[in-house]
Amino acid sequence: MRSLVVLSFVTLDGVMQAPGGPREDISLGFKYGGWSVGYWDDFMGKVMETQMAKPFDMLLGRKTYEIFAAYWPNAKNQPGADRLNEAKKYVVSTTLTKLDWKNSVLVTGDIVDKIKKLKDQDGPEIQVHGSSNLIQTLLKNDFVDELRLKIFPIALGTGKRLFGEGTNPAAFKLIEGKISPKGVIVANYLREGDVKIGSF
Repeated sequence: MRSLVVLSFVTLDGVMQAPGGPREDISLGFKYGGWSVGYWDDFMGKVMETQMAKPFDMLLGRKTYEIFAAYWPNAKNQPGADRLNEAKKYVVSTTLTKLDWKNSVLVTGDIVDKIKKLKDQDGPEIQVHGSSNLIQTLLKNDFVDELRLKIFPIALGTGKRLFGEGTNPAAFKLIEGKISPKGVIVANYLREGDVKIGSF
């Protein structure tokens, strides 16, 4: 069975929408696109390089796929570009009919069943970048094995959140944590059973 790993940039209040640029995702009137850019440094670059160093496939929602497909094939000298361009990309969409980015496969129909079958196959880990709507489906169906979060010292009060309404209760175990010079918390969590409750 393959591990499914969510890599997300999130604010202190859990917003993950449009961290990379003002026009990345303006849906729902979001006006803070590009909120992560001022916190980027060599430390963060090395974190992303490490997290993407091993072979991986990708599972992407339509919006993230379109953003990535418009940028990465033409970003030959950018760190990580070769890995992203060469990775196999599974794209969940109800509207796309053609995928131009190399190594892309369209996933339609019974998404839950197809993701389960994808996880049951042999192969490298499956990384999910962006894809906030898709992540809600993954969380509701307990498909997420690991969260690799970059938590930025900012609150936005509005925007698409990593954990939306309807997220299943779940426990996670911290397996790695560090802090960038600019205050970004890098925290990697493994899925670990059910929520345990008690009293003091």
